[in-house]
Amino acid sequence: MEKKRPFYKPCSWDYFSHDQSRSRAYRWGEDGILGLTDRQARLCFALGLWNGKDPILKERLYGLTGPEGNHGEDCKECYYYLDSAPTHSYTRALYKYPQNEFPYAKLKEGNRERGLHELEYEVEDTGAFDENRYWDVFAEYAKHSPDDVLCKITVHNRGPEEATLHVLPTLWYRNTWIWGCTHEGCTMKPKIKKVGEDSVKCTHETLETFTWAVDKGPDGKLPELLFTENETNSVKLYGVENYTSYVKDAFHRYIIEGEEEAVNPKCVGTKVAAHYVLKVKPGKQASVCCRLYRADEADDDMPLFGVAGFETILQQRKEEAESFYKTMCSKLNSQQYLVAKQAYAGLLWSKQFYHYIIKDWLQGDPEQPAPPQSRKDGRNHDWRHLFNRDVISMPDKWEYPWYASWDLAFHMVAFVKIDPEFAKNQLLLFLREWYMHPNGQIPAYEFAFGDVNPPVHAWAVRRVFKMTGKRGYRDRLFLARCFQKLVLNFTWWVNRKDPDGKNLFAGGFLGLDNIGVFDRSKPLPKGGQLYQADGTAWMAFFCAEMLDMALELALTDPTYEDMASKFFEHFVAIADAMNQAGSGLGLWDKEDGFYYDQLTIDGVTTPMRIRSMVGLVPLFACLVLNSSRLEKLQGFTKRLNWFIKNRADVAQNISYMESSDDCLGDPAVEKLLAIPKREQLERVLKYMLDEEEFLSPYGIRSLSKVHQDKPFVLKMDEHEHRVEYTPGESNTYLFGGNSNWRGPIWLPVNYLIIESLERYDYFYGESLKVECPTGSGNVMRLKSVAHELSRRLSRLFIADKTGKRPCHGESERYKKDPHWKDLVLFYEYFHGDTGRGCGASHQTGWTALVANCLDRLTH
Repeated sequence: MEKKRPFYKPCSWDYFSHDQSRSRAYRWGEDGILGLTDRQARLCFALGLWNGKDPILKERLYGLTGPEGNHGEDCKECYYYLDSAPTHSYTRALYKYPQNEFPYAKLKEGNRERGLHELEYEVEDTGAFDENRYWDVFAEYAKHSPDDVLCKITVHNRGPEEATLHVLPTLWYRNTWIWGCTHEGCTMKPKIKKVGEDSVKCTHETLETFTWAVDKGPDGKLPELLFTENETNSVKLYGVENYTSYVKDAFHRYIIEGEEEAVNPKCVGTKVAAHYVLKVKPGKQASVCCRLYRADEADDDMPLFGVAGFETILQQRKEEAESFYKTMCSKLNSQQYLVAKQAYAGLLWSKQFYHYIIKDWLQGDPEQPAPPQSRKDGRNHDWRHLFNRDVISMPDKWEYPWYASWDLAFHMVAFVKIDPEFAKNQLLLFLREWYMHPNGQIPAYEFAFGDVNPPVHAWAVRRVFKMTGKRGYRDRLFLARCFQKLVLNFTWWVNRKDPDGKNLFAGGFLGLDNIGVFDRSKPLPKGGQLYQADGTAWMAFFCAEMLDMALELALTDPTYEDMASKFFEHFVAIADAMNQAGSGLGLWDKEDGFYYDQLTIDGVTTPMRIRSMVGLVPLFACLVLNSSRLEKLQGFTKRLNWFIKNRADVAQNISYMESSDDCLGDPAVEKLLAIPKREQLERVLKYMLDEEEFLSPYGIRSLSKVHQDKPFVLKMDEHEHRVEYTPGESNTYLFGGNSNWRGPIWLPVNYLIIESLERYDYFYGESLKVECPTGSGNVMRLKSVAHELSRRLSRLFIADKTGKRPCHGESERYKKDPHWKDLVLFYEYFHGDTGRGCGASHQTGWTALVANCLDRLTH
């Protein structure tokens, strides 16, 4: 549960500070530590903590804003998602809280002093965990029923001395009443009222009445219940009178500043906390419990707490979750299982209620100051139809607390293993009319919905469809519904991103941020035109996925055969444009044997000879047309044969292979649609599998290492534009400086490479073998190469014989400490040489694809 980033200023980071956040009611979302909420974030729960030394009550994670971090925004906390059943019937997570004062100022100053070429200054570097003077705070949740949630908070004193920790389980209503809004979700003010020494009654006009009960602490005493309102402290923030006497930051003021009048003595409000004070000896632990349940589901014969009424249920749900994963991951060894389980936990914990209604955001709320005119003409103003009020899979709930559509596509390919219905519904959601633009564009991400991300949605739809059942038992309605909307999206791409109608596309930055010599999302120097090898290949990839879906649907509905013919012919046209230079702008460089972008200025075309992921994306676009399926599709096959016979000029992009798989042993001719022909594929793979170029010990780099000694340099307008191999964090401020595609390893594109190699192998089989690594003399089939890449990617997270996990860099703590060594972080990307994690530390979304890689290793 994290708040959505509010974009009320040109720079979102300037809107309000971490220090102000405890005093300000949020308009669109909520935040908290290891918390949960209902599906519309009306009633929220999270932890409050105080070690007796911090200047503020710890109610939310701390991090640096984009301008403050030496590599952009960065969360400066240690927290881990450990477990979660797909239904959330059992979940468990960990937060590490220093016993000494949290180093807020030290972190800000330390990162300010560091430059782009230095590592980030993390909380571990400050000495906050030295001598083990910290608390391990575990939050466990278990459901007795959908509306009966048990919570157990266990704190471990890892330090050498007895220490005191204030623990405040906190329950509150999101403020949906103060704004004067009238859209769906705006409500009358709810109420939380004390009804017993250990319980409160929660009433809300759109929820059932709930009871929240708290158990006695380890000292045998009930905690003090504190009440306030989830309202802004206007006196503190703006110097004007408060709307109410009791405001959001009351618990901070009561506990830390000693303001007894800050909390409501009448024990009523919209926010409540149970104040436990725990004294724990060194190496020992203490637990507190609470429970939220529907009032009409109370069982008077069953105690709320204790062994029978609480601990038994908690243990049962824990065992059920363990049984689920043990069955699903039965072929994994213990190390692999640990990684996969935490990857899936991260996916499930990264679901978030996301609330953003463009029309209301542009107009502002009736009871609030009118927004500036710049907002009405600024970011996302042309997405007025967009109405987001859903639970969505987030990339990283702190660093990226908003969806990114191409990230989400990869999330679902990992998610489908544990919750296929959620995966299908998420993919459908982004194609619905309150998300997709009327012109057919899928919203990219909150910062700019109109930006262009790689068109991977169709791929995710097809993969999820195939992974949700055996042939003949799959959800064809899901496939058909997605296909219809994806046709609109495909048309948008063709109409908007093929500037000259030559089947050469210019999509912009396409999610690969700083990979090019220019910022590809902005106009190019001298009015130039960039024909993108990746943009064009992504469209061929899109075509192939749509063709495969159309052929599948045509097996039961012949009307789809015409659509299959359309996507087949469009694919061939794009492949021809890339390879044959029929338009005069082919993107294949015969001399180098690689695909490059082409820059055209004043009629002069120059290849951008940068060996990067841009030139590997063309490998993704491949599809085997299986003869057994074509035999059932007479209309499509007839058109296919006519096209091959009468359009020989472009049909040369189709490869053929004889097989004898039919029951009579007669040879059947299989067809491969792919951008690279066999010779081109072999030449590209020679680069890709060269350890001095793309092949890292931990996967495929996003930029060839050859550019370490031979950077690409383009001089224009007395300016030097440069791309050089940068294996870790970015050394430029392009796209904020917190993302880097000039050398690191990224799981999503690596995963697409693995899948593509498997498809090529399905076609070529034993007839095509390559050296892996290049020059090693070790020759293998392409499916074996795919297996090897899965192994290398998995090594990022698997501990070696010394206990080191490459994703944790050189950290001795993660290597040896028993309280750290089994914790895994799923970073945004990884150092191209060492495998050290970089960027967002909880990007379990697409990095959870490592679980799919682990599965492949067991096959």
